[in-house]
Amino acid sequence: MPSPSDAPNATPNIPRKFSRTQHRLTLEHGELAYTALAEWQILRDRDKPVAEMFHVAYLAEGQDAPQRPITFVFNGGPGAASAYLHMGALGPKRVYFNPDGSLPRPPVRLVDNAETWLAFTDLVFIDPVGTGFSRGLNDEETEDKSKKSDDDKPKETKFWSVDRDLKALGEFIQGFLSRQQRWLSPIFIAGESYGGFRVARLVKQLQQDYGVGLSGAILISPAMEFGLLGGSDYNVTPWATVLPSFAAAAAHHGLTQPESLETCLQNAETFARRTYLPLLALGDAATEEERQAAYQQMAHMVGLPVELVQRQGGRIDLAVFARELLRDQQRVVGFYDASVTATDPFPDRPSFEGADPTLDGLNRLFTGAINSHLRDALGVETELTYELLNFETFKAWQYDLKGAWRQGFVGSVDEFRTGMALNPFMKVWISHGYYDLVTPYFGSDHLVDLMRLTPDLRRNLTLKHYEGGHMFYTWEDSRRQWLADMSQFYAEAIAG
Repeated sequence: MPSPSDAPNATPNIPRKFSRTQHRLTLEHGELAYTALAEWQILRDRDKPVAEMFHVAYLAEGQDAPQRPITFVFNGGPGAASAYLHMGALGPKRVYFNPDGSLPRPPVRLVDNAETWLAFTDLVFIDPVGTGFSRGLNDEETEDKSKKSDDDKPKETKFWSVDRDLKALGEFIQGFLSRQQRWLSPIFIAGESYGGFRVARLVKQLQQDYGVGLSGAILISPAMEFGLLGGSDYNVTPWATVLPSFAAAAAHHGLTQPESLETCLQNAETFARRTYLPLLALGDAATEEERQAAYQQMAHMVGLPVELVQRQGGRIDLAVFARELLRDQQRVVGFYDASVTATDPFPDRPSFEGADPTLDGLNRLFTGAINSHLRDALGVETELTYELLNFETFKAWQYDLKGAWRQGFVGSVDEFRTGMALNPFMKVWISHGYYDLVTPYFGSDHLVDLMRLTPDLRRNLTLKHYEGGHMFYTWEDSRRQWLADMSQFYAEAIAG
């Protein structure tokens, strides 16, 4: 039974409760007993409480804790809580999806997760400040509700920046290791989407600023360089890195007939590298014959009319592709998983005005799942609203890096490379879903090719992708294969 009690790190003006519950889960190799901790950890600035960060930890019982790996997990957004990885793939309970990753009919179903990573690592799911149940604390001078400051901005705003967010995660990880006496455990971090950006920067920052050495880092559908998330007339690489995912989606929907998905991807990658990117880089220096030949090849590869490709100058925006691929069926494909489709409710309007069938469709599942799990199964007592995806955070996020001289898009690969060099024993795993149009897999492949890693460091980094979208783990076969791969990855990372 849940047993809420006063949080050990609470202060008199922070009356939060924490919950410790015991559970059992039957897995392929036997029964696993574990303790679930759902609690708030105080973040401090010069010993003054400034925020309370909610998290859920799953700790296996009956095992030597210092020898057992521990993994800190967070999602992205920015503004997303950890519920997606928590209830979608890694935790001991998960949302039920249809085997092909498509959305089931209501109501939400929770099932025992046979693919939980708890089989080989303890897990700590972190909700950054402003997401989940994590909140900033009012300054003493603003406790008077009649007083306003900073145009009445949310008290969490100061945490909504690249630097302060990473500092909060570093402080949390350091504090948790101390409180749970886990400094000698093999330590891993895992992040999805913008969470992958966090991981890439933390592999350096955790070592330099917090004294945390990592055995492994897992980047899931990461956005590592924001310059690759949208093309323009002057930034042409993103048009090429998304093209293999366009080709995969077209093949999935039967608009092209490659011998296999592997063949489809190989052909698209070769075209993107050898033909398409050089053509875009040439601009008007390319001949008309070169352009038309590339347009014909591209149109055939991605399942779009050649006239459309010509009109767009070979630059196909995500929204254009998502709407035009199945226009004759009045269907749109999802940005985050182009294998998923939905009816276009306004087919006669010049631009798509419906909801994205992937991200928007998932919210009802994860909101119901996380609230039921936390409040019912884990006994969390709070009147706070669980902020699954806080768009206020997303809109207010500050990407400027203090003390940085670089201009343009923010990135993480420089820090990633430095972190790998500082710790030549750390293993790295990067995965995407082939049908993800938002953070396409070929973008990470391209960045790794540019990292100039020595052979020894390159052997520490594994790139492997799966069928599915941004959350490829909603596909049953992909989730199972990922579990097998990660079990081996952890074993090798610990063994050295």
